[in-house]
Amino acid sequence: MNTYAAICAVAGAAATVMIAIPASAQMYPAKPVRVIVSSTPGGSVDAMGRLMAQKLTTAFGQSFVVENRSGSGGVVGTEVVAKAPADGYTLLMAYHSHVINPALYPKLPFDTLKAFAPITQVAVQPQLFNVHPSLPARNVKEFIALAKARPGQLLYGSAGSGSGGHLATEIFCSMAGIKMTHVPYKGASPALIDTIAGNTQLMVASLISSLPHVRSGRLRAMGVTSAKRSDVLPDTPAIAETVPGYETVVSYFLLAPAGTPDEIIARLHAEAARALREPDVVERLARDGAEPIGNTPQEASRYILSEIDKWGKAVRASGARAD
Repeated sequence: MNTYAAICAVAGAAATVMIAIPASAQMYPAKPVRVIVSSTPGGSVDAMGRLMAQKLTTAFGQSFVVENRSGSGGVVGTEVVAKAPADGYTLLMAYHSHVINPALYPKLPFDTLKAFAPITQVAVQPQLFNVHPSLPARNVKEFIALAKARPGQLLYGSAGSGSGGHLATEIFCSMAGIKMTHVPYKGASPALIDTIAGNTQLMVASLISSLPHVRSGRLRAMGVTSAKRSDVLPDTPAIAETVPGYETVVSYFLLAPAGTPDEIIARLHAEAARALREPDVVERLARDGAEPIGNTPQEASRYILSEIDKWGKAVRASGARAD
């Protein structure tokens, strides 16, 4: 082979390699990226989505724009992403409803495991067992004793049948060997208001929504749902200190449509994981009792699978149905 032929052969091979990598992946992102948040503005998942969008905008030099698509416990927004082009320009900030819904809804308009490519598990956050201050039980042990003495008489509120708070309470009841009566509401706010009013005795809610009422004395924090105590409330025990093995946390995930090029997933993961290690992000999440994760797409996929199994068992045991 002469020199000219050799040069042509090398150039041809290089061109083949370049063709093998999609042009969209080489220049990504060339336009703004939508980050679909499957909830209304102002909640914890919305705050998480906006934080990640801000950091990814800085990292890539291209706008990552949050778009709220709430409805049906996160199904509406999730479907938007499941059916979006797999080009990296539509992402999903999902939360624990993502791993609850497969068991809660008889038929979803997407396959939770097959329709998405995990980028990373963004963070985990415990919830808080809130009780009305008038309740005579001062701790988890006394609460369990009270519930056993009054089977079915204590009322607990939730954001609705199959919500994270509902299922977290049902898991607690099962593990503690007690029975309470569930009062579902159309959302977390009215449920929390009724616990503050004393119409229900307990509600499991996010730290973000609970803390102002705990600090004002309108609610009493009985325990956190994480395996260990939260730095935000160091004097509040973990439920697991009384009920060994109890742990229910809210998880947040950054996902893309299945089929998104591996190169784009890898770039998004690298920047998201880097952002989650930045001191200002760690501090911001810590204020809300959240812990940054930033694991690999493969690790996030395995975690999602385990959470679907865990919450699915709770849904079936509780008999919960989507409202």
